[in-house]
Amino acid sequence: MKLLEGKVAIITGASRGIGKGIAEVFAKHGANVAFTYSSSAASAEALEAELNSLGVKAKGYQSNAADFNEAQAFVDAVLADFGTVDILINNAGITKDNLLMRMSEADFDQVIDVNLKSVFNMTKAIQKTFLKQRAGSIINISSVVGVSGNAGQTNYAASKAGAIGFTKSVALELGSRNIRCNAIAPGFIETEMTAKLPEDVVKGWRDGIPLKRGGTTEDVANACLFLASDMSAYVTGQVLNVCGGMLT
Repeated sequence: MKLLEGKVAIITGASRGIGKGIAEVFAKHGANVAFTYSSSAASAEALEAELNSLGVKAKGYQSNAADFNEAQAFVDAVLADFGTVDILINNAGITKDNLLMRMSEADFDQVIDVNLKSVFNMTKAIQKTFLKQRAGSIINISSVVGVSGNAGQTNYAASKAGAIGFTKSVALELGSRNIRCNAIAPGFIETEMTAKLPEDVVKGWRDGIPLKRGGTTEDVANACLFLASDMSAYVTGQVLNVCGGMLT
């Protein structure tokens, strides 16, 4: 059974990692996918071809969700190309980790802009469409760090905690119009980024997780699938931890 047959989903930051995993699972469930990428045009083209081969419509757009005007222009382009949008996944994110003592103002500001301001920009840009059709599902990719904090990640934790507060507020504001807004807080997810870490570091993280493994991008994507589909029609304003039991 395809849970998203004929739906149109926007996914920011989807050329790799969690965003790519979400795009693949959504396409397999019948969703047409519009996604953004920042610089990796070759990866974006490869993903576009992969998704289109599954029998859905998919298109990548080079766009910076952290820029208010670019976000609006991107949504306008998607509406022109796809006709409508049903699902928004705010996934674009970066890290610039450092101890507070050593963190520059630029590193703090950039993480807040890409991880949090982008969520405002994209939600604001799609809001009118969702209000008009009295339906829509918004899913913000937060992090367990946004729930529990983490030394050396004050900027990232603040951005991801901010996304949770934003999620709950949007759920309260737009619920009466049948627009749902939820967040997912992934734990240690094994992606291209974590593959560059020393094996002993990764093993240490795995050992500290009750399920004794890192998560996959598909683990996160399946949680997104639930929140994007009608299976979660009565779920809004919630944070779903996809973390193997790191947070209990």
